[in-house]
Formats: sequence, structure tokens, C-alpha cells
Amino acid sequence: MPQDRIIVVGAGVYGLAAALELSRRGYRVVVFEAGEIPNPLAGGTDISKVCRLEYGGDEAYMAWMESAREGWLEWNAEWSAAGEPELYHETGVLMVSLGAMEPGGFEYESFRMLESRGHRPERLGGDALAQRFPAWSPQFADGFYHAKGGWAESGKVVEALARWAVERGVALHDRQPVERLIESNDRLLGVVTTDGGEWRAEGVVVAAGSWTGELLPELAPSLERSYHPVWHLRPADPTPFYSSHFPVFTADVNRTGFYGFPFNSEAGVVKVAHHGLAAEPPPSGELIVSDELTARFRAFLSGRIPALADAEVVYTRLCPYCDTQDEDFWIAADPQLRGLTVASGGSGHGFKFTPVLGEVIAAAVEGAAHPLLEKFRWRPELRLDHGLEASRCHGAGEIGLNRV
Repeated sequence: MPQDRIIVVGAGVYGLAAALELSRRGYRVVVFEAGEIPNPLAGGTDISKVCRLEYGGDEAYMAWMESAREGWLEWNAEWSAAGEPELYHETGVLMVSLGAMEPGGFEYESFRMLESRGHRPERLGGDALAQRFPAWSPQFADGFYHAKGGWAESGKVVEALARWAVERGVALHDRQPVERLIESNDRLLGVVTTDGGEWRAEGVVVAAGSWTGELLPELAPSLERSYHPVWHLRPADPTPFYSSHFPVFTADVNRTGFYGFPFNSEAGVVKVAHHGLAAEPPPSGELIVSDELTARFRAFLSGRIPALADAEVVYTRLCPYCDTQDEDFWIAADPQLRGLTVASGGSGHGFKFTPVLGEVIAAAVEGAAHPLLEKFRWRPELRLDHGLEASRCHGAGEIGLNRV
């Protein structure tokens, strides 16, 4: 088995998944993380992330997520066997549409693809929706519920993966940022950390999330940071939002951008987020949602989930994405600099694939075959020069998103 040293830059889900898989394959793995783990500024940090199979008409993503779901269930079994809480919660996923689902729309194509792959989503909307899930307004005329899928406790998952990595021999250095790469001709030799340390390796995986373009400026036009608002709400009565009748949801996401989660009993909140045109970060640099965005959010709730409209907002956050123009991941070896692999470009929908990310990243490191590497190839011709609004054209609807 190989004994080469591989350096991984970043200890989010991409970096930790890569570290675990590369270690399993016999590499000596060293991970550098600029902040604490989980990093409070990273996209994967929070109390929850969606784990859904639905990807419109994109069968490759649905098939891959079917494998990821099995991985989540296996990890639950591993955590349970160790006497630890399960971190993946299969509440099912509700996807609703303000109008009738139609061909070409995200909900319709997701429903069709589920059925074509042998799943059994339950179609409902209007009064039937409100009867089955009472917190919802019958304004949503159509949609479906699919029992497979749910959410994961994202920050705790990162902590668990970091613990596993250390237990399995990975050298994990937190609060130790990488300042630059060490290159010679067309070969990458290692990294220099901000404390002046030089670390040599046979390969480097840059899994730095929204910081990727800062470490690799040549990729900044193709891998760009954007910010998307998150709210934690404390309802006066949490009962209508228990997972048994308020599952993970997307609320006509291609038009409204809103999605959310059932009541989190530990945090005492319902989390709702917006995936769409990027928000501007505050001048202070703090990732706090503006009053203007919160007012628009409450206007959405008032007609669609009225029992949440006046709920106390106890926390807000701007979640940073690392966007690609086509919203496909960027997991590829640099064709010009030997030894460099980039694993990034989650575009806000990478976390759910955590159990299967490592094998794709390791295949890219090794130059091995994998059916998804062509989809995630090195493609600097896809640039975000015209801004994020122009980039969000993958899918249907006003916002044009099928990623959460």
C-alpha cells in the first residue's frame, strides 16, 4: 500500500472525507485547518444540513445521493454501536410548489425521477397538504412527500469526522492556516503555514471551501464565495413543527429560495434558510443577516407558514458558499501543476454527500477512474465574471436553482 504523505488543506467535510479515505488507502495524511474545528465561518457549520435525494432531472446526482444515504445510515449504526447519538435523522422531505408541478420544473422532474428509480413519493398539495402537514398553508397547490431523506447535525458531524480522522492516524492541525504552496517548475512540493513552517508532501488536496480562490487566485474567477441567509426561530408553540408532521422542506425553492427543517429540540428552534441570489456580507465582516432580508423572510412566512410568522428570531447567519457557474462540484487534479488536487465548489449542496465524497477525491488524487470525475473536472473556462445572478441558470424557475 502507498506510504506517501498527502497534505489536506481544510478540515470541513471535503477535507475530512478526503483525509479519512486517503488514510484508509494507506497514505500518511496531514490536515491543516485555519480555524477551530468546526470552523464557525465555514459553510458546513450550523445545527443542520439537508440530506435529500431529489435533484430534478439529474439522475447522476440522485444515484450518487442514494449511495450517500446508505452511508449516512451506516454511520448512524457506527455511532449507535459506540453509544453515541445518531447524527442523521430520516424525517423525509416535503417539496411543495405554488402552482401545479409541470414538466421542466424542479419539483415535477424530481418526482418523475424518483418514480423512475423505484421510489414511492406521495403527491399532495392544497387542502390535502394542509391536512397532512397542518403548519402549511394550502397556497401550495402541488408537491410531494418522500420518506427517504432528512437532515444531519452538520457541526456535530464535522466534529465526529475529525475525531475519527485522529483515531485512524491522521495528523490534524487546527488553527494553523496555510499561507502558500511550494512549487518547482510544474511540480507541487508542499505548503508553507503562516507560522513559517514548510511541509513537504507528494500531493496536496486543497479543500478550503469558500477560501479556495484566496489560496489559488487563478481559480478565483471560477470558484467564488457567496453568502446566503439562515434564521433560527423560536416558536411560541413548537408542537406544529415536530418532525412527525413538519419534515425537512423546500418551499417552491426555484421561485422563493426558502427551505427548512423541523423543530430542533436541543436548540429549541426551527431553522429556515434561503438559497438564491447572494447577499452582501456586512462591512463589519460579521456574518449577520440584515433587517431587510429578515423583513422579506417574515413576509414569506406570513402567507405560507403562518404559525412561524411572528416567531422570535434568536439567531441569524450568512452561510458562505463556494460557487461554480454550473453548480457542479470541482474535484479534480490540476492538469498543469502535478501533485495538486482541488476538492471544492460545493455551491451550497455538498454536505449531503459527505459519506461518499472521499472516494471521489481519492480517485482524483490517484488519477484513477470514477464515473463522476468528468462531471467535476477542471474547467476554468466556466467563470463567474458576470456575477452570481448570471451564474444561477442551472435548472428551472425564476431563481433557477436545484441545489440545497
